[in-house]
Amino acid sequence: MTTYTAPLKDMQFVLNEVLQISKYSNLPGFADASEDVVSAILEEGAKMASNVLHPINHSGDKEGCTRHEDGSVTTPKGFKEAYEIYKQGGWQGLSFDPEYGGQGLPYILAVAVSEMVSAANMAFGMYPGLARGAADAIHAHGTDEQKQKYLPNMIAGEWGGTMNLTEPHCGTDLGLLKSKAVPQGDGSYKISGQKIFISAGEHDLTENIIHLVLARIEGAPEGVKGISLFIVPKFLVNEDGSLGERNGVSCGSIEEKMGIHANSTCVLNYDEATGWLLGEENKGLRAMFTMMNEARLGVGLQGMAISEVAYQNGAAYAKDRLQGRALTGPAEPEKPADPIIVHPDVRRMLMDHRAFTEGARAWMYWSALYGDLHTKAEDEATRQKADDYMGLMTPILKSYLTEKGYWHATNAQQVLGGHGYIQEWGMEQFVRDARIAMIYEGANGIQALDLVGRKLMKDGGRAWQTFFAEVDEFIADNQGNEELKPFLDGLALAKGRALEATQWMGANAMANFNNAGASSMDYLCLFALTALSYAWAQSAKAALEKKDSGDDFYKNKLITGKYFVDRIIPETASHLDKVKSGAEAMMALPAEAF
Repeated sequence: MTTYTAPLKDMQFVLNEVLQISKYSNLPGFADASEDVVSAILEEGAKMASNVLHPINHSGDKEGCTRHEDGSVTTPKGFKEAYEIYKQGGWQGLSFDPEYGGQGLPYILAVAVSEMVSAANMAFGMYPGLARGAADAIHAHGTDEQKQKYLPNMIAGEWGGTMNLTEPHCGTDLGLLKSKAVPQGDGSYKISGQKIFISAGEHDLTENIIHLVLARIEGAPEGVKGISLFIVPKFLVNEDGSLGERNGVSCGSIEEKMGIHANSTCVLNYDEATGWLLGEENKGLRAMFTMMNEARLGVGLQGMAISEVAYQNGAAYAKDRLQGRALTGPAEPEKPADPIIVHPDVRRMLMDHRAFTEGARAWMYWSALYGDLHTKAEDEATRQKADDYMGLMTPILKSYLTEKGYWHATNAQQVLGGHGYIQEWGMEQFVRDARIAMIYEGANGIQALDLVGRKLMKDGGRAWQTFFAEVDEFIADNQGNEELKPFLDGLALAKGRALEATQWMGANAMANFNNAGASSMDYLCLFALTALSYAWAQSAKAALEKKDSGDDFYKNKLITGKYFVDRIIPETASHLDKVKSGAEAMMALPAEAF
């Protein structure tokens, strides 16, 4: 059976020493997030994750969710009790607007807590995660009446939430959707259609579920320009806030999935369900993207979180499992064999894993900080920069962190050898759970196309140019630090290759759109490695300040960072070569030859 211990030391290091969030105490929410308060919140979150959520991760996977004859769904044993603990702890409203019952703390702190929840029990974390995204969309696009009607209960964790996009005949191409909305003359609509792959679509954790549903109003234009977004509650809400009659939405079935069995991924049928327009008519995708972008960051976080818990269990096994002898001679001659942690190839897998996860944590928290600055910064220039960064980094974080999260989960499984393939050891669940993150909320190939097709040239390339300029400034400001030089050199190398790839895309993508498509994933990986290199350079700078403190944490941080520089940054050369190879070889084979 697996275990999970929140990496509190590393989380606090990133928050307090790398990002120094205390510098932002002049901004709303940050003044209340003193180092003591942050530590207390993280410690309580860690207890919940380790003692409440992770113990039901494996059992929840084995049992799964159950649909009953009346269309209701029950979650696995222990989930309802765990959710009550989560709700009573006020975790759902940690960073939400105090006007609607939230605590108003920084978003970056909510991200740190979400990491622990996802690592401990990914399927559980999806229930409150989707509700948070739906609440954000209502907060951003709803009327005052809608906000007052739905947000307090959603933020309190009393009501859940979902987003409904996909239909049986269309996935990413939402212009093909058939769900329709018929105006009723009183401001409401009758919604009819079928949605599939709806995570947390029906369950017994909350008394109501607020579905956000994409549909086309009768007479609206075809394609994506005619899509609207609707609030469709499972139970209608009376004027006094009490729950009324059951709405015309039901769970037709639970999808039989590879992983995340404890989350009820449903087929939802809408049979003239009553709904209300959220945002502007025919502008539903713009409103839905508020939720989708938050969900994409959350999915990237899932990739990192699965990587963390898989690493912990792989490393623990490697230190305990006796097999073979160290290549340089017995490490523990008094034992019949050495622990497999002595073997270089086991070290390779674990060090790849560790260097990614620690760098990804710093990168993700850095991005979350810009999420806070986007909404809270006092000056327009900072808000604009934050908005640019969030738009640029969201598809990269979602795609790269889930790709590597899955890969490192399989590596951790490999460390366990045959035991990793056996269910009772729990490692194969991490692999199965991690696999979906590369697919949902926009498959990773779509994220790469979004990056090269939309984000790079948006506003004349302002976002990437600003990011590269920040990297250059960091390198220049720290040139005199000889101990930091390996990290600065690695960062400069990665950034230079990313810039060369960006220039190649600018020169070749428009001439042949297939060049953009063929090179998009390697370009995304190259940009991600540059961002990780920047995260590691910042982390190394902070660790160097404490290297003589006697705390092995800082020494180990620098060793891990140097591994990243030596063994992972070289991957940028391969990605650059593949970017510049273009589409010719990829598109040459006739379709009928496949």
